[in-house]
Amino acid sequence: MHTTEAKRRYRTVFLSDIHLGTRGCRSDFLVDFLNRVECEKLFLVGDIVDGWRLRKSWYWDASHDEVIRLLLQAARNGTEVIYIPGNHDEVLRDWLGMEIAGVRLVNEAVHTGADGRRYLVIHGDQFDSVVRYAKFLAHLGDWAYDTALTMNRWFNAARRRFGYPYWSLSQWLKRQVKEAVKAIDRFEGALAQEARRRGLDGVVCGHIHHAEMRMVQGVLYMNDGDWVESCTALVEHADGRFELVDWARENRLSFFRSESRPLAAAA
Repeated sequence: MHTTEAKRRYRTVFLSDIHLGTRGCRSDFLVDFLNRVECEKLFLVGDIVDGWRLRKSWYWDASHDEVIRLLLQAARNGTEVIYIPGNHDEVLRDWLGMEIAGVRLVNEAVHTGADGRRYLVIHGDQFDSVVRYAKFLAHLGDWAYDTALTMNRWFNAARRRFGYPYWSLSQWLKRQVKEAVKAIDRFEGALAQEARRRGLDGVVCGHIHHAEMRMVQGVLYMNDGDWVESCTALVEHADGRFELVDWARENRLSFFRSESRPLAAAA
């Protein structure tokens, strides 16, 4: 998918929920994205590596290696790379305050935009009551989500046979479950309230795999999505304007072709 077209230049890029180490990770699309953008500052907003999954079974392919290589290359080339661990890579929270290969590890950050507005940058699992108070339910939910992604691969294999494009079954299921919608609303409200409590103009987070940018309780709530289904990134332009980039939608033809690979090869 990599082309020789001019690179897109952004002031800041925010990525989260890549989940390297899982079969559902769209590392191929992320490699394409990283090859085609440049930025002054790169925030990795948690769940970059999925430690939960890797403890159960090891999965790592060449494109996972390439993602790591490109992130470290960006740091070497002068991009300020800040890694905010999430719940799936929480082991890295033991190393907060350290800098590894040019990547700085912090629990959270306050980002000042080009226009002077200030934003809390945090993974967000701290504001998820299930993760905080019922971790076994979080692991159960992780298993259910992984099962949905497996079903999704078979479902789309059947769709391809009839000439239909890729469609996310698991995202559709989440939208249909009222309690899931309520949980997303509670999560967004809690993050917005925390940003407002600190006197900030907005918040950037990840965690729930739901890309969004809207005003909530008087502050700008921005979730950069994930690289499992939606393949989205949040970017800041030189003038301080933010935009959600939907890499799957922009490259839908390539995405459909890559989904068309044999299931055995994708496993």
